[in-house]
Amino acid sequence: MGCGSCGTKKPGGCKSNGGCSTGGCNRLNVHDWLRNLPLTDPESDCKVVEVSFKQGSRKEFFRNTTLHYFEKGDYVTLEGVSGFDVGEVSLTGELVRLQMKKKGVDEFNPEMKKILRRSTDRDLESFFISKEREPGVQARSRELARQLNLQMKLSEVEIQADGKKATFFYTAEDRVDFRELIKLFAAEFKLKVEMRQIGIRQEAAKVGGIGSCGRELCCSTWLQDFKSVNTTAARYQNLSINQTKLSGQCGRLKCCLNYELDTYLDALQHFPDNADILQTTKGNAFLIKKDIFKNLMWYMMEGGSKHYPLTIERVKEIKRMNAQNIRPDDLEPVDVVSGKPKLIEPQFVDVVGQITLKSLEKNNQRNKPEQRRDGRNNEQRPLNNNENRNRNNNNRNRNNNNKNRPQQQSRPVSKPNTPKRSANNEQTSGEKPL
Repeated sequence: MGCGSCGTKKPGGCKSNGGCSTGGCNRLNVHDWLRNLPLTDPESDCKVVEVSFKQGSRKEFFRNTTLHYFEKGDYVTLEGVSGFDVGEVSLTGELVRLQMKKKGVDEFNPEMKKILRRSTDRDLESFFISKEREPGVQARSRELARQLNLQMKLSEVEIQADGKKATFFYTAEDRVDFRELIKLFAAEFKLKVEMRQIGIRQEAAKVGGIGSCGRELCCSTWLQDFKSVNTTAARYQNLSINQTKLSGQCGRLKCCLNYELDTYLDALQHFPDNADILQTTKGNAFLIKKDIFKNLMWYMMEGGSKHYPLTIERVKEIKRMNAQNIRPDDLEPVDVVSGKPKLIEPQFVDVVGQITLKSLEKNNQRNKPEQRRDGRNNEQRPLNNNENRNRNNNNRNRNNNNKNRPQQQSRPVSKPNTPKRSANNEQTSGEKPL
């Protein structure tokens, strides 16, 4: 949000002597689109110059009584409170009159402060010294306010270029008695103190930041007038009443809720009034939202959850029938066809067995017998001469070992004497018949 070389006060890119022509370095920047037009009558040219302070957080108008012509980005020495101040020229020429007319400032006001001269090196040195003091003064002032238990927040401190006056900007919800605080500030900083109360939105504009849209805050870039914003603007635009989403960094409702409000109000004029409830034979239908882009009104039946889009003509017809104590049988909703291409859901694909691990494949190949081209395994293939010779040698050695081993004598196994009988159940010899 600014040039990286602006600390040198002479940017190398835009060559605007300390002020970025793109507006990134200054808040509330205005582009001078009449800058290159030739001057027809120099006497009728606007003699008032717009000067910005503290990188555009505050702008004022000063009368140019000198014979110099100032351009945007020039530093000028101005009339201050009991001294002088230094500011940066932000706008010159005919556009200054438009800005003064917009803010209601009289061009020929005799009380308007004047430009003294173009800033010299001594003025700029004093100006930079005063700006370096501001962070330390702001931190110390917050400590003093905390010691006095004052319900206020010091958001910014601006010291005059000559170091004789300081303006303290603060926010507070209730009235604050800071008389004792001013005495402490004057004794601590040796300055003339001015306390200026600002609103929460003005504080957000001075601090700056990035909004939820991803861009820099409107109040810190171009927005100057803060109009009142209420939740009615969100209801007209069919936005959910969520305080977290509708609030900005200042804690108030976002200013951008008013940007498109007029467009919605113009479009809603064609929609019928008092159409919140429609009576049918199946029950009452309640209005949910209005779609100004498709000219549809969405309803939901009592006790149901389905939404029914109806055209404006159909809603007027049902209201006319209800006025005559006639209840239609059906709402007759329309089919809403989306212009977006229909997404095809991916179908289920069985990939089991298609994905394998290389480590498992190697193990399986090791365990499997080697396969030959002719389709036979190692066990089935014929042996070559070397393998036959090795096998015969192994068998011969095994036989020799068996011969050398001592043989054990086998003992006869005695069988028990069991009597034998003949087929005709006669007794054996040695027994006498009865």
